[in-house]
Amino acid sequence: MIGIAEAFSPRYAQARQKFLQGCVSAGLAVEPHAHPLKGRDGEDLSMDVALDGDANAQNLLIVTSACHGVEGHCGSGVQVFALHDAEWREKAKAQGVAVLYVHALNPHGFSYGRRVTHENVDLNRNFIDFSKPVPVNEPYAKLHELLLPAIWPPTPENQAAVAKWIEKLGVTAFQAAVTSGQYQFDDGLFFGGRAPTWSNKTIRSVLKRHAGNARRIAWIDLHTGLGPNGLGERIFAGRDDKAAYARANAWWGTPAAPVTSIYDGSSTSALLRGMMWDSAYEECPQAEYTGIALEYGTLPLLEVTGALRADHWLHKHPEAPADLADGIRARMLEAFYTDTDAWRGQIVSQARQAMFQAVDGLSG
Repeated sequence: MIGIAEAFSPRYAQARQKFLQGCVSAGLAVEPHAHPLKGRDGEDLSMDVALDGDANAQNLLIVTSACHGVEGHCGSGVQVFALHDAEWREKAKAQGVAVLYVHALNPHGFSYGRRVTHENVDLNRNFIDFSKPVPVNEPYAKLHELLLPAIWPPTPENQAAVAKWIEKLGVTAFQAAVTSGQYQFDDGLFFGGRAPTWSNKTIRSVLKRHAGNARRIAWIDLHTGLGPNGLGERIFAGRDDKAAYARANAWWGTPAAPVTSIYDGSSTSALLRGMMWDSAYEECPQAEYTGIALEYGTLPLLEVTGALRADHWLHKHPEAPADLADGIRARMLEAFYTDTDAWRGQIVSQARQAMFQAVDGLSG
């Protein structure tokens, strides 16, 4: 076993080494997918993949981290702990479930402490058909200049204008406008891109290689930044399909805490577009797919949004003073990773439970 706190890391390079070491300890081969750029500290970047179990298993659980780079501090910790968890590994093996760990879907964002990829794209808005006209997010277009003002911190006038927008239309409308995804502003928040990103293309190749023979696939994608601190909301991650939603609830839900959905408004997340789980349907059409995003809370919504606004402002203004830049980066980390043992304990216990439940669901 490994201590819970020991499984987590403050920087990407450390997290990657712990994941690789965990694979060695578990006797697993690692399949690295080298990123074309270097990390913030000059380190190599990679989406690392390890399969624990039979390559021809009919039942496959996928556990992924760092879809939104900076959120990888959480997801990596879960994966590293799992690799050292003998009881968990024996559970999956005994029930004939192979487990595919994908560490750092977005290694560039993880390393640089950003939520987006090196293309400034929100990976979980990037899975649309770019051969067709892209969606237009008119509410975001009206907010864009307010969200990314010329100077930072925002002036009192800017703060008042944003507050007025929220007062008039509500926090829920503000969240939907900002976070649902937009494809018009390359430098903006929650930009879905103009073409598939490196991470998009790479995870598709991983699915083709490792999930092409599975008959049943479960996917737990680990996220942070929404909801009450430390609470892991289980958000249905699939198409608007009643049978799949019912299956997810049977596996992961309880009467007191059902699996939530972006389709019926029960989730803390807004209705999104271009989500990564679309790739499971497209690359693995032979399989019955059931997935959740395990979304852990950190700070209140408007504080998280403020951190994202600051991060995107800094990306536009690399000439910013060092103390301001350092403060923005620290704020980003706090928005997506609560650096306490209590929070880390909540993360591991809830993820571990969800993984056990997925194995029971797949093998049931």
